[in-house]
Amino acid sequence: MKRLYIEDWLKIEEKLKAALNPVRYQHTLGVTYTAAALAMNYGLDVGRARLAGLLHDCAKCFSDEEKRRMCREYNVPVTQFELDHPALLHSKLGAYVARDEYGVEDEEILSAISWHTTGRPQMTRLEQIIYLADYIEPNRDDELPDLTEIRKLAFTDLDRCCEAVMAACIEFIQRSGKSMDSMTVEAYNYYRKLNHPEEA
Repeated sequence: MKRLYIEDWLKIEEKLKAALNPVRYQHTLGVTYTAAALAMNYGLDVGRARLAGLLHDCAKCFSDEEKRRMCREYNVPVTQFELDHPALLHSKLGAYVARDEYGVEDEEILSAISWHTTGRPQMTRLEQIIYLADYIEPNRDDELPDLTEIRKLAFTDLDRCCEAVMAACIEFIQRSGKSMDSMTVEAYNYYRKLNHPEEA
C-alpha cells in the first residue's frame, strides 16, 4: 500500500463523512481507532488497519435496492441469502466501492472489508482485526453480552476473541428468531475447533 499523507486521509474522511449519516460516521471513526490500536498491539501495519477500518462501511449508505443493483452492476459475488438479506450486502459491495471510489488496491484491505460482517474460517490477522473492531469499538452499547471481557480478549488472543464474538452473534440471532448466514456458523465452527482441539 502506498503511503497516505495527512492530506490523503483528510480527503477520504471528508468524502466518507458526506456519504454516511452522522451516527454511522461516528461508528466508522470508532472502528478506525480500534483497528489501529489492535494493529499496534499485534505488530501489524497500522495504516492498512486504519484504512480498512475507515472504509469498512463505505457501502452502508445505499438503499437495499441500490445495493442489489450495484452488486449486479459490479458483478459482486454474493449468495442468494445475501440478496434476500440486503443488509449483509454492504460488506462485499464495500470492497468494490473502496476500490472504485476510494482508490484502494490492497487486496487484503479489500478482503477485510468484505468479511467484516459475517467473518469466515481462516481469517487473516487484518480480517480478524476489522471484524473485531466493528464489534468492540467505543460507541458500541456496553450492554452487549460480555463486551467488557471481549474487549480485553481482543488485545490478548484474536482467535479466541473471534470465537467469542461469533458465539455472541449466533446466540443473538437465534434468540431474535432471524435467519443466519451460514458463513458465520462455518467461521464459528472453525474457531471453536481451532481453540479447543481436545473437543474434536
